[in-house]
Amino acid sequence: MSFTEIEIEVVYALPAQQTVLLIKVAAGATVEQAILQSGLLERYPEISIATACVGIFGKIIALNAPLRAGDRVEIYRPLTVDPKEARRRRDKLKHKTNS
Repeated sequence: MSFTEIEIEVVYALPAQQTVLLIKVAAGATVEQAILQSGLLERYPEISIATACVGIFGKIIALNAPLRAGDRVEIYRPLTVDPKEARRRRDKLKHKTNS
């Protein structure tokens, strides 16, 4: 029995490091299957596949979405600070240093 494989990337980024894995999966594989096959869950036990937000090329996608050759599966970390609050902090710091 023969099956076709496709090549994709699976990516997980931390503040100081980014892991990019180029893997081959069976044609028709899902996002979840690719993440499981990549080994990232073993390498980074803080990732919970049940609650992780994932995407392909920056677009949020379901775990059961089928993959296409060349896709870049991205596993997103939860935000630690609200983006609006982070912007306010940066602006406040910027104004202090310019004074």
